[in-house]
Parts: sequence; structure tokens; C-alpha cells
Amino acid sequence: MPAMLRPPPGTPGKAWPAISVGLFVAFGGVLFGYDTGTISDILAMRYWLNLFSTGYKVDGLPAITAAQSSEIVSLLSAGTFFGALTAAPTGDFFGRRYGLMVSVLVFTFGVILQTAATAIPLFVAGRFFAGYGVGMISALIPLYQSETAPKWIRGTVVGAYQLAITIGLLLASAVGHSTQGRNDTGCYRIPIAIQFLWALILFFGMLILPETPRMHIKRGKPEMAARSLSRLRRLDTDHPAVVEELSEIQANHEYELSLGKASWLDCFKGNLGKRLATGCLLQALQQLTGVNFIFYYGTSFFVNSGIKNSFTVSLITSCVNVGSTFPGLYMVEKWGRRPLLLFGAIGMAVCQFIVAGIGTGAGIANLAAQRALIAFVCIYIFFFACSWGPVAWVVTGEIFPLKVRAKSLAMTTASNWLLNWAIAYATPYLVNSGPGDANLQSKVFFIWGGCCFICIFFVYSMIYETKGLSLEQVDELYAKVPKAWQSKGFVPTVSFQEVQDVHADVRKASLTDIEAIATRKKSVSHVEEDGVLNEKH
Repeated sequence: MPAMLRPPPGTPGKAWPAISVGLFVAFGGVLFGYDTGTISDILAMRYWLNLFSTGYKVDGLPAITAAQSSEIVSLLSAGTFFGALTAAPTGDFFGRRYGLMVSVLVFTFGVILQTAATAIPLFVAGRFFAGYGVGMISALIPLYQSETAPKWIRGTVVGAYQLAITIGLLLASAVGHSTQGRNDTGCYRIPIAIQFLWALILFFGMLILPETPRMHIKRGKPEMAARSLSRLRRLDTDHPAVVEELSEIQANHEYELSLGKASWLDCFKGNLGKRLATGCLLQALQQLTGVNFIFYYGTSFFVNSGIKNSFTVSLITSCVNVGSTFPGLYMVEKWGRRPLLLFGAIGMAVCQFIVAGIGTGAGIANLAAQRALIAFVCIYIFFFACSWGPVAWVVTGEIFPLKVRAKSLAMTTASNWLLNWAIAYATPYLVNSGPGDANLQSKVFFIWGGCCFICIFFVYSMIYETKGLSLEQVDELYAKVPKAWQSKGFVPTVSFQEVQDVHADVRKASLTDIEAIATRKKSVSHVEEDGVLNEKH
């Protein structure tokens, strides 16, 4: 890992400032992961059930119905869906940096409501507002990271967001494990109130971080963009490397604007529509792998499967989730995006079908079957955490051009949360054994396994390999390579500074045609210069 943190030979400037900024911003994933993970334990706490139950009982003990469980868990996801869509206008109006700070304030309001709640209505209202803030954060963080990280390590930096999510899940599990035995409101208020700390760290940290250079360019402030980039690269504003990088960003942005401003509708058209479909399907399939079934309902599922110490098992799965993300951060730059996603999809599909088979065939009373079920759930989490967990955020963070990046990322993230909500809402009805419920129990893993199988074909046909390309070069990749499976050997040749010199009347031609015109003009100028030199001699 330390070796991969060193920039390629000859790379000017320092690597650590931009990496440090990207990794700090990834801390926002702790808010996401912790808020997601803490509800699994709270729903199984005896005191919380006594306090929040509205008269429903199971085996003579106070409980909540499948409808109430579905409402409590899924309201967070409903909030995140709308929050993710709000992230685009927020990120463009306030900027990436201040947009994140606004998101944290919305999240904090939701935490206040949940902490104060002693009944379901106020609790679910808090879940919605906390989710709204999380949705905004989950779209803005990969946006900020991808616009500040150097291209040679962008995948690892953006992937660290998923690592932070797993750390948040682990922290939630650890705190829930510690407080679940309390016989007062502290059993759930302590885990929820701890989120104030995460919010404060991110909010005050953003006060000292720079705005992204691409955001300054988008606003027509090249001087501020130069200062931001020089701070990130630890180079003077007039250093050739800073000037070159900014010139390419500026030229690419002006080329995009020359094609016309992009509305929300434009995101669905042509090449941009293809990228949007890729991002939305990738994020939706990430949820359909079933990982959040484990982290939303894992504790309850393990209890219903006859497994004792379900809180401990939940803590173990969270530890596996964190530890398995580290090899993913290495492999995303070593292997590339496509191979890692294929590796993960195949591994997850196999594990899901095995878990479904064990639970269905051996039954929950068999101790050996219980141990095997836990083992293959952990192996499944390994495959997810090292592949689809981080890489989904990496790919969506880097495939969109600057003029639609905020809008497209908002929609891809919203698709993640829409499926998250659907799974959170439907799962109690699918798994539980109450009146009208499907009582699938372990059979639900057949559904997740089938979705993982679909993931294999999706990656092969839709995911382009973007390892080692700048965000501007990714535009060239999509303009020139028609099929995803042909993208591995792509070598960028376009300079947008040269494209910028081509007359505006040919800008509606393909990027390949424009590049050819720019190259011919460059060749003619060289011939003319050579002729002048020969005459002088």
C-alpha cells in the first residue's frame, strides 16, 4: 500500500496534500455508514421495543410490526433519495465545499429529532431529515474527491469513501453492542447522539479545505482555480504543471459549453444518456446485491435463524466489511475497474446461492449449518467490500463531464437510495413470518444471488475501464470507444487546448473529426514554420 501512494516517476509536486484532502472528505462516509448501521441494533433492543411498541406482541413480548419496522428503516432511504437529487443544485449553487457543510446541518437536525424521540412519529421524522442530509453528502463527497484527486490515485481516494462507510457501520455495531443491555433511554440515545461528533468533525474540517479547481473554472474564476490547484499539488500557481492542468480543464469546459449548456433533460441524451444509464444501473445493482439486508436487518435475521449472540455476529460482519475494503483500495488501481467488479460479482453470486442453499436445505436448528451460513455471509461481504462497495462510487465519480457532473451524480446516487429504500421497505414483508408476510427467511438470498448474476453481464457490457485517465480523458474515451469491452487498450490522444483552436462551425462534428482537423492545422503550421526557416537559411 505505501508503494502505491507514491506518484509515478516524473510527476511534479507533492501527492500527500490532495490525498489527505480526499481522505478527510471521505470521513463523511462515517455519517452514512453509522446512521445506516445503528438502526439494525436499535430495532432489536428490548428497552427500545418496550418504549416504542404500540401494543403489538410476539411471544408475549412487546414488538413492532413489519409495517412499523419497514417505515422506520425505509424513511431514512426515502430522505436520502430526495437529498441526493437536491445535491446537484446545492453543489452548483453553494459550491462543492459549502454544499457539504449545508448537508451536514440538515443531517444534524435529523439527529436532534431522533435523540429527542420517545415514540415512532418523531423518530421517523428524524430518520427522514438525517437521511436527507446523508443523501446530499453521498452525492457531493465523490464529486469533491474526483475533482481534487490526482488521476493516478483517484480510484483509491474515492474508494476510501466506501472504507469510511464500513468504518461507520463498524462503529455503529460496536456502540450498539455496548449499549443494547441498558434499561433506559440511553440504550438508543447514546448511539444516535454520537453522530453529533461525526457531523462536527466534517463541518469544521470543511472550513479549512479548498474549493475544487474545477468548480472555480465552472464559475469563471481561473485565478482562484490556480490557487486551489497549487495548494493541492504544493506547487506555485505559475508552475508549468499547474498551468498545463488548469489549461486542459479550462479548454475542456469551454469545449463542453460550446456544445450548449446542459439541462437535466440533456443528461438523458446520446453519449451522456449512456453514461447516466451506466451510473444509475451500477448504483442500483450495488443495492440489489443485498448487502444492506445484512446491515439493516442482520441482527434480527440472525436471531430468527436461531443464532445466539446475534449482536456479536453483527459486529463480526462489520469487522469483515472494514478489513476487506483495504485490498479493494489497492486493487482498484492495480487491476482496474472492470476486472475488480467482475471478480466481485462472480464471488458474491456464488456465496449468495450457497447461503440460500444452506438455510433452505439444512434448516436453522443445525449448528453446523448456522456456522456455515455465518462463514459464507462473511465471505460474501469480503467480495462486496473489496469490489462493488468502493468501485461503484469510483466509477460514478469519474465518468461524467464537468457541465453535467453534479446533475448526473445526483441522479446516480438517487438511484442507489431509491433501491435502498425499496429493499428496506420490502425486506420485512419478504423475510418475516407474520400474517401476510412471505416468510422467505434464508430463501431471500436466492433473490440477491440472482441479482449478483445479472451484475456479471452488466459489467462486461457497460463498464468502461477508466484507470489512469484524467476526467477530461474519460470524455475522450466515451467519445471514441463504442463498446465497453473495447476500452481496456484505449490510449488518449486529444488535447482540448488544441480542440479549442478549431473553428466553432465544426464543433458539432465528432470529437475524432475535430481532433483530426486540429492535427492537420498543427501539421500545416509546422510545415509553414519549416519553410520560413529554410528560406532564412
